[in-house]
Amino acid sequence: MDADEPLDPTPLPALDRRVAGCRACPRLVEWREEVARTKRAAFADWTYWGRPVPGFGPPDARLLIVGLAPAAHGGNRTGRMFTGDRSGDVLYQALYDVGLASQPTSVSADDGLALHSVRITSPVHCAPPANKPTPRERDTCRPWLVQELRLLRPTLRAAVVLGAFGWQAALPAFTEAGWTVPRPRPAFAHGARVPLDGLDLFGCFHVSQRNTFTGRLTPEMLREVLRTAATAAGLG
Repeated sequence: MDADEPLDPTPLPALDRRVAGCRACPRLVEWREEVARTKRAAFADWTYWGRPVPGFGPPDARLLIVGLAPAAHGGNRTGRMFTGDRSGDVLYQALYDVGLASQPTSVSADDGLALHSVRITSPVHCAPPANKPTPRERDTCRPWLVQELRLLRPTLRAAVVLGAFGWQAALPAFTEAGWTVPRPRPAFAHGARVPLDGLDLFGCFHVSQRNTFTGRLTPEMLREVLRTAATAAGLG
């Protein structure tokens, strides 16, 4: 499968299936599959997903959350964005707190969690070594995000981008998907708000353990960004 193929008019679930079959980046393919074979001791009885992790949420979402990449023993294990790791624990609790998720936890792809007019995706769909995709891997994966944005455009009214890496990856994707992004491109900052064509783009520190354990990002800071974005999307 090739991310540079023309946009397929089929629904978003079809795009998700294509994403899950991508093998475009040899380093990422090797890493995600090695992690799935060797596993972590705590998850020895799991059958790891070990593939690209597609977006999660309804195809008519009004709010999009853009992360970085799946965690090796989180999304790469469970097959769902921000599911099965501590970053996801923080994010889904906050989504639940502001009324955007049906439950405060996300432990497996079949746990019954539903998002309320929210979709979660990332600019890189494979777990990278040391959580650090290369710029080339980011750019190779970008067409998937562009296609996802195009399919979401009829309903999408706001987006929250988690972290500077996601911000740098998302802005070109929004441009390619048809939105007008200011030039020079706005810098990432927590609480940044950038109006695009009928869409408000928000910056938020990433829900990484480094940020949440040190207090750089507190639960209230995250909830405040999500509340503001939800209101901009017409969900508040």
